[in-house]
Amino acid sequence: MDAATFRQDFPEFASETIYPGSQVGFYLRVAEKLLPVNRWGEMLPYAIELFVAHHLAIGRQNEQTAAVGAAPGAVKGPATSKAVDKVSVAYDAGAVALEDGGFWNLTTYGIRFLQLARLFGAGGIQL
Repeated sequence: MDAATFRQDFPEFASETIYPGSQVGFYLRVAEKLLPVNRWGEMLPYAIELFVAHHLAIGRQNEQTAAVGAAPGAVKGPATSKAVDKVSVAYDAGAVALEDGGFWNLTTYGIRFLQLARLFGAGGIQL
């Protein structure tokens, strides 16, 4: 798996300015170490790409948060209400897509990754 293939399959991450090759490469290497081929089988490339996309999306959110002077890394759910000029925003932290999804529920890529992982079952091996 390489950055060019990832960017072709997920064109929303095509910008080298927003998503530098070093970040893409870093998460590709992490995913390749954490996701064993004997567990994922032929789905490994897709799982790796979803893993990378999730982490890049989270990283981008953190960069945007830091750019406005806020503390990056805050966990929040979808906004349920807000006041004028976003002075007051309410989040529904209980509105997650997958039960016990935790960190993976923070992006649609993470949700798809976790759904795929759960399809294999605990300890399941794909042949």
